[in-house]
Amino acid sequence: MYVDLLTLYLLAIGTLLASAGMMFWEHLANPRHSKALRILSAGFTTLAIGCTAVLFRRAAPGVLGSALANLVMLCGYLLILNGVAALNGRHYRITFGIVLIVMAGIWAVSGTRWMDAMWNYGSALPIAIISAMTAREMLRCEAMKPFFARHIIVAVAGIHALLYAGRCFALPWLVSAYGPAMQAIASKITMYEGVLYSVILPMTILKLIREDSHTLLLKESQTDYLTRLGNRRWFFEQGKHILAAEDLRRPIAVLAFDLDQFKAINDRYGHQAGDEVLKSFAEIARGVMGPDVLLARIGGEEFAALLYGAEAHRARLLGETVAAQFAENIAGRSGGMSIPATVSIGLAQFENETPVLSDALVAADHALYRAKALGGNRLEIARIEERSAAM
Repeated sequence: MYVDLLTLYLLAIGTLLASAGMMFWEHLANPRHSKALRILSAGFTTLAIGCTAVLFRRAAPGVLGSALANLVMLCGYLLILNGVAALNGRHYRITFGIVLIVMAGIWAVSGTRWMDAMWNYGSALPIAIISAMTAREMLRCEAMKPFFARHIIVAVAGIHALLYAGRCFALPWLVSAYGPAMQAIASKITMYEGVLYSVILPMTILKLIREDSHTLLLKESQTDYLTRLGNRRWFFEQGKHILAAEDLRRPIAVLAFDLDQFKAINDRYGHQAGDEVLKSFAEIARGVMGPDVLLARIGGEEFAALLYGAEAHRARLLGETVAAQFAENIAGRSGGMSIPATVSIGLAQFENETPVLSDALVAADHALYRAKALGGNRLEIARIEERSAAM
């Protein structure tokens, strides 16, 4: 089916404006990426204005129309680059100004003598460079690395960069070798690709941002708001995956923690001080056990940890170290007064068997109750009959 250039330009303008509108709408519902979305919305709007300016560039005197259309287009691409960079907390403000000033100077010097060459070939080079920088910026965006949509954005921006690099370096040779017909073919290819760019790039960016927001919401739903440890749901979901893994390294150990006399701390010092005690315990426990141990707050003042492999061999030592450091350090402060606090711990160890996590935690809880009955601030190990019920 034959589609003329005017129709392609109008299609590109329409899709760019629609994309800009969706970016702006999304920023209202996505405060975390609001800045990036506003910049991207401005970028796609500016590209649409640039495409419109291209249609009327010959109505302006001399080189002015072509120069302005190209500079507006460059503004759009630079805004898109800055929008993608903003997802990673970066910006290219100085680059923005330098590119526009340099290109305005080149148009002023060379455009009057070689306007067609500048428009057909020279104006493509900065677009290629900016698009390549956009692909690179997305590739290095740490926050978006878990998402497949990132690769599509890199590919779209990279293809756009290659196409415009080809217009700058290969097209002059092709036109010289095969005649002006190659210029028309290149223009048609550029516009077809431009329409795809104006649809795929913004849609994929929106998908990426929504996936990131969904992941964050899911993480928040599985995170304890006070201690920033995982919550009970997260502990059992992650623990189930660990225990079901084919390459699970045994032995396995479960530690159950319960802060001693915590109600008395709340009654004497206030709930704000109690919250500080909980946060201090979480910080100490995470620091002692390290990032590889599954540690969660599973109740008010109750915590649990799942250890496997070499860490399970050290479970008793790690638990006792947590108890000692928690008792020795200031667990919280209220009005400059230190608050003494201790923790009781139950430990259930499994050498060659893979327990049901909920039952293993029950076994550790039984040992925890003995620790509390013996005065607290100590670690007790689950008995054989208690561990057997977990298998």
